Amino acid sequence: MDSKLDVFYDKAKNALSRRTFLAGAGAAGAASVLAGCSSNSSPSYIGTPVVATAYTDTDILNFALNLEYLEATFYLFAATGKGLMASDTGSSPALITGGAKVPGLSTAQQNILNEIAYDEQEHVRFLRAALGSSAVIMPNIDLTDGFAGAVTAANSLTSSLPMIPTTFNPFATFDQFAVGAFVFEDVGVTAYAGAAPLISAAGVAAGYLTAAAGIMAVEAYHAAYVRTYLTAQSISQGTTAYPYALFANRVSLLRAALGGGNETPLVASLASATVPVTATSPTVSASAIVPAATANSIAYARTTDQVLHIVYGTFAASGGTTDAAGVSKGGFFPLGMTGNIHTTLS
Repeated sequence: MDSKLDVFYDKAKNALSRRTFLAGAGAAGAASVLAGCSSNSSPSYIGTPVVATAYTDTDILNFALNLEYLEATFYLFAATGKGLMASDTGSSPALITGGAKVPGLSTAQQNILNEIAYDEQEHVRFLRAALGSSAVIMPNIDLTDGFAGAVTAANSLTSSLPMIPTTFNPFATFDQFAVGAFVFEDVGVTAYAGAAPLISAAGVAAGYLTAAAGIMAVEAYHAAYVRTYLTAQSISQGTTAYPYALFANRVSLLRAALGGGNETPLVASLASATVPVTATSPTVSASAIVPAATANSIAYARTTDQVLHIVYGTFAASGGTTDAAGVSKGGFFPLGMTGNIHTTLS
């Protein structure tokens, strides 16, 4: 590990955060309020599914924590070749399959990976601090079969888009990493948007909604970077020389099939995105950078159930439909998520 990564990991070992909110009264206040909340969330993988109306603020925060565990693991491995520290995962170490430091990075690319990895690590630390003893342990995560399954399912869809190579490895090159990041980032944004209405009035008063909005904003910045990078490279080099944006669009089709639609594919060329703008009619095309409804440009939202279908990879290639209720593991979570929200309801 070079000196720059040594510095990065030294920072990772500190409980200090560059954000005053995380280090100060914000996290402590959230933790103190949560301590008084009832919680039937236990560090187990399988249990009785909880209906949506019975979800507590603790359940919602632990659901978010599971997603942050996944993202932090992915980005930390890509940036450093290592995952989360044991102190950030709970009392029982999780089994991580796959993951490696992306080779051949430029200084700018390494800095991007370092920054995103740091953000996701701090999201884990914030949520664990807010939940206190109610925080669930980190589940087992599979970064090998999770991506392989997603590629297989995406390639099974009927589309004129080029097939994603079966040798796809998000840890092999920066461009493949960008496609791998595309798998996660939009899901994170839509998951936070969908979870916001589930927070109780007491949770809103305690600051949970404000914190969730802040985390969602950071995830949206990450998603916008990935989308901008893939689109810009595609426009600059052409889709034949640079097919990665089209690979991402195939992933987008898969997410739509698994997660209730609501997808915005990347624009492959400037020509397909250009609409004249005049002083009397300032209308442009829908964005390829923002996954939002065309009618109001409000970010899409997904239910916890839709998110579970995506991260579990419940696509049935033969019928092109998602599995029914009762799926509690698979994809990136081989033993399922930890906490009460872990089994599909529909």
